[in-house]
Amino acid sequence: MDFQQRLEKAIQRGKRAHDAEAQARAEQAMGEEELKRLHTQYRLELSEHIEHCIKQLPQHFPGFRYETLVGASGWGAAISRDDLSLSDGRRANLFSRLEVVVRPFSVSHVLELAAKGTVRNKEIYNRSQYHRLADVDVASFRDLVDRWILEYAELYAAKG
Repeated sequence: MDFQQRLEKAIQRGKRAHDAEAQARAEQAMGEEELKRLHTQYRLELSEHIEHCIKQLPQHFPGFRYETLVGASGWGAAISRDDLSLSDGRRANLFSRLEVVVRPFSVSHVLELAAKGTVRNKEIYNRSQYHRLADVDVASFRDLVDRWILEYAELYAAKG
């Protein structure tokens, strides 16, 4: 690596450090109340989107029960169903559930989205995605909700 390449890398590192400092100053200036307000705004928008998307699954997979989730674990929605399997004269209860929530505001000042999917007693995923509140792109979170719900539908249909 010649001097010119090392110089460019050093300049890039310096710019990243400057950007990180600017980010920290912006968050401090934003204040706790502003961050709470932002979290509430994002939570409302995302939880409505989650509910809208999850409510559509029981139309395609009859037997699922829909529930709105509001509590200490977050805001969002879930669907679940219990099935009975009879094979080789044995009975088995098969549980399926999808849960997608926006986690409550925390001191870490992040917006966190979490999803857990179970199909026929097997957890197929348990995911979480978060970003600092000052950096949130709600559209990317909405896309993530869509992807997770679509993936669950595909996996449920494949195993159902």
